[in-house]
Amino acid sequence: MTSSAVVDDTGLPVDGAVLPIDGYQLKVLEGRHPIEKAHAEAIAANWQLEQRANPSLYNGELILQERISLEGRQIHARGYVADYASFLWWRKVPGRPGACHLFGYPVLVSSDGALIAVRMSDHTANPGQVYFAAGSVEPVDVVAGECDLAGNMAREVLEETGLSLSEAKTDGQLYASYRTRRLTLFQLFHFSDSADQLIARIRKHAQECGEKEISDAVAITSADLSLHRYNPAMQALLQWYFR
Repeated sequence: MTSSAVVDDTGLPVDGAVLPIDGYQLKVLEGRHPIEKAHAEAIAANWQLEQRANPSLYNGELILQERISLEGRQIHARGYVADYASFLWWRKVPGRPGACHLFGYPVLVSSDGALIAVRMSDHTANPGQVYFAAGSVEPVDVVAGECDLAGNMAREVLEETGLSLSEAKTDGQLYASYRTRRLTLFQLFHFSDSADQLIARIRKHAQECGEKEISDAVAITSADLSLHRYNPAMQALLQWYFR
């Protein structure tokens, strides 16, 4: 972190700067996230708008953090179960008060140096966006009262791409990138297959699986942000990786 970096109450720089971290403790507390009750009417009204625009949306559940902090080189967070309608409302509110969103990014690296991402299908909440196969931490990812981020990343990659992270090599180093109440924790996974081979495997999986969550796979070989419609969380990561 540079001395000029702007840091908010989380202790993290707000410009997306990539920081190596040594570990995390992501507690999940009993009960529902406080924003559900505090903003119930606004959440319900927004959900009607979201469903009208995209009838395929499903109001499932995720773990939404109430607080995130960087202490030394450790990430600490506490969160609650919230429904997806609350999350979609919250991410539209300027400044995103009352919550933080934390998710894991498994960064897939091919044997020829490309980063392998997916393009989301039109019926998803992020239609057309390109990012690494990932998803919010869900109640199924909670083990003994804490978020199992490694399990979440493995599950999401397998569901969306058909690839198993157990095939890949990783040094286990975690990195954090934070911007506007949203924290990405990511890890590099190196596959022995080339970019063409990995993309062919992902496309085959996408054709065969019942739920068409992704529309295609993408090989990324530069930090040129104009090449795809990237999710905002991708920008700092690509600039860091291809620096």
